[in-house]
Amino acid sequence: MLQTKISLEEAQMVFLSRHGQLGFRDRSALVRAALDRMRIDLERQRLDASATLYAEEYGDAPDLRELTEAALAGWPE
Repeated sequence: MLQTKISLEEAQMVFLSRHGQLGFRDRSALVRAALDRMRIDLERQRLDASATLYAEEYGDAPDLRELTEAALAGWPE
């Protein structure tokens, strides 16, 4: 596993010191979980923004709506 040095504020260090109460075996496990969660959240935000952009761009195109409806035919509800 790779290591790095970071600087934290006091409140963040206090939070990290509670890693055991939060169900993590050590501070590093808490930080890794937090980073993973943040990465997933950011990816979801980018995907949501992309979907919104596509919806705005193609939402009023009747030919694309027909194509989408045809593609959805036969898919489970």
